[in-house]
Amino acid sequence: MFEKAANSGADFVFLDLEDAVAPGDKVQARKNVIEALQDIDWQGMGKTVSVRINGIDTHYMYRDVVDVVEQAGQHLDTILIPKVGVAADVYMVDAMVTQIEEAMGIGHRIGLEALIETTLGMANVEDIARSSDRMEALHFGVADYAASCRARTTNIGGLNPDYPGDQWHEGLSRMLVACRAYGVRAIDGPFGDFKDPDGFLLGARRAAALGYEGKWAIHPSQIELANQVFTPPAEEVDRARRILIALEEAAAEGRGAAQLDGRMIDAASARMAENVVATDAAISAR
Repeated sequence: MFEKAANSGADFVFLDLEDAVAPGDKVQARKNVIEALQDIDWQGMGKTVSVRINGIDTHYMYRDVVDVVEQAGQHLDTILIPKVGVAADVYMVDAMVTQIEEAMGIGHRIGLEALIETTLGMANVEDIARSSDRMEALHFGVADYAASCRARTTNIGGLNPDYPGDQWHEGLSRMLVACRAYGVRAIDGPFGDFKDPDGFLLGARRAAALGYEGKWAIHPSQIELANQVFTPPAEEVDRARRILIALEEAAAEGRGAAQLDGRMIDAASARMAENVVATDAAISAR
């Protein structure tokens, strides 16, 4: 599975030590992950690679951080911290990583990412987003979030037909605002039914509409679906470029606003268009 992930079309891969691993397999899983970090050229294959450690409320966590970073930290881009509830959770991992980096002479700075998947984490999401200068992204962990809310739901990431709309919208929106306010990336979590591509696409499109940059793929079949949704379509990129050109021409004529295709555009339109063009440029560069 590690080899398949490395050869996949995913941009980012996290190797899991938490929920995907049974308690009796934790020690061996840690060894497997360290070996995979050492043996597979993730960066050479164009992958950002992360490890999801166990939560800080478990006795597995400290060995996850110590063993993985000491033995394979030079190959690791980020650590994904699950079930983050307060900023101090991040501080604990940050302090451990800082000391190990210094002790081992690791030449690059390992980033941190946090899963927002409890009501406590959502209540403190702004503090978590700004908790560390290592923080790179927040992820919306819908399954544990649903359990924490005691929500009545049908599947991981799916919608309950009894709710008039998207019951995850408020949480997704709140986390997105925290991410944008404090300069970290917003990533949507899993959709559990990998035999339901239409359901995955609906969830991904809702997240993309809010401003999320990507979504988890828990099965190879979901990778192309995610790339399809989070890659701006050509017509959207073309319109964004035309907006920027029209506003440049308007500015040269001393006007702050312009018309394009029968609609008014102004400086706010330019900022939205710049986001689309920048996303397209980043994807094209890969």
